[in-house]
Amino acid sequence: MIRRAKRRVFLSSLYIGSEETELIEALRTALETNPSLQVRVHLDLNRSTRPGPKSTALLLLPLLQAYPDRVHVSMFRSPKLKGIMAKLVPPRYNEGWGTWHPKIYGADDEVLISGANLNESYFTNRQDRYIHLSSQPSIAQYCLSFLQVSESFSYKLLASQDSKEKYQLAWPDSKTHPHHIERKAHNALTTLHNTYRLSSTFRTSTAPDTSSQDGGEPDVLIFPIIQAGQFDIREEERVLSLLFDELPGGKCPSDSKEIPYNDPLIDLTTGYFGLYRPYRDLVLGSQLACRIIASSPKANGFYGSSGISGRLPEGYTLLEQRFINAVRKSGREWPDDATESSGSGVQLREWERDGWTYHAKGIWVRPTPTSTPYITLFGSTNLNSRSANLDTELSFLLVTSSNTLRQRLAEEVEGLRAHTRPWHGGDRKVRIGTKALVALIGGML
Repeated sequence: MIRRAKRRVFLSSLYIGSEETELIEALRTALETNPSLQVRVHLDLNRSTRPGPKSTALLLLPLLQAYPDRVHVSMFRSPKLKGIMAKLVPPRYNEGWGTWHPKIYGADDEVLISGANLNESYFTNRQDRYIHLSSQPSIAQYCLSFLQVSESFSYKLLASQDSKEKYQLAWPDSKTHPHHIERKAHNALTTLHNTYRLSSTFRTSTAPDTSSQDGGEPDVLIFPIIQAGQFDIREEERVLSLLFDELPGGKCPSDSKEIPYNDPLIDLTTGYFGLYRPYRDLVLGSQLACRIIASSPKANGFYGSSGISGRLPEGYTLLEQRFINAVRKSGREWPDDATESSGSGVQLREWERDGWTYHAKGIWVRPTPTSTPYITLFGSTNLNSRSANLDTELSFLLVTSSNTLRQRLAEEVEGLRAHTRPWHGGDRKVRIGTKALVALIGGML
């Protein structure tokens, strides 16, 4: 995509891995080849400026020095960490109070939307989702506008003029303290969405589909969803609540063996499973069949880490145990003897693949268990409390009548489920120290 770009490249990620020299060289080549090309990069400040020689800021520095008028790097810092705490909490741990989390990779009029960061593991052995939208100028412009609006409440990374410092972080607004950007960010992002909602920007078509109706009529709708709880923007919560309200609920109890379930089937996954309480209540309060994929402890990205982070896979096991207990208490557990196409209730499976980690996230909705998905939620959200309240997230809801696209979505789900097994978390012990850790930082998981 970068090699094809003529006018603009815009990238948003938590960070860029220090090994991604090929990416940096691709950007450099594109800038050299196309004198009018503009490059915008938006990252999380705390994650991208970790001390040491491997920081993202240092990786981008040569591009900033060579093309100061054409390379624009912004770094978002969560305002949740304020005052004396902002000085006391050390690097890496300060990321617990919220990060910049949207994953947008755009070039000219094409966009790749993902939950993946720009790091070697995602390109090799870390499972994620990728939705590529080609020749979509309106959606590409929206994503670029989202980043440009967010620049107004983010630091700018600049090459330093001081020989003692390699780079500097410049704050763009002298009237707003960087620890108190809540109102500014809320107004900027809501104004952006209010503008776009007045247009039919996000109606588009798939490739010619001989089974679709109405010839060239749009067969895909895409809705952007911002969730930024720290700015009192909770679009994701409203969308999921509306989705569960509008879907026809299951009409037979989960323990019925006489009447086959033939209502909507929801597939849901996240690499860091600990459903945000309102989302959990939606799942448990409906009669919809819901199949959930969580990461096994070995497939968790924190597995084998040193220090506190090494306890996190065990912490997620605790959250899974609590969830399953709530499922059983509500009478919504998927019957053990039910087939994949006839069961109802809530099913939890765990993903594990030798040598791989799991980072996929999203929702798929089928009108019946034997049909293909016609709705999917994709993007950066992990559907947990952290995504809802601390991180800044950008996701998209896609609705389609295209049989071709629906089949691709079905294949995506089945590809993920191919590496799953029944959930074994009930057999795992959770140490008392981990329980105490979850009690202390549970909202950050």
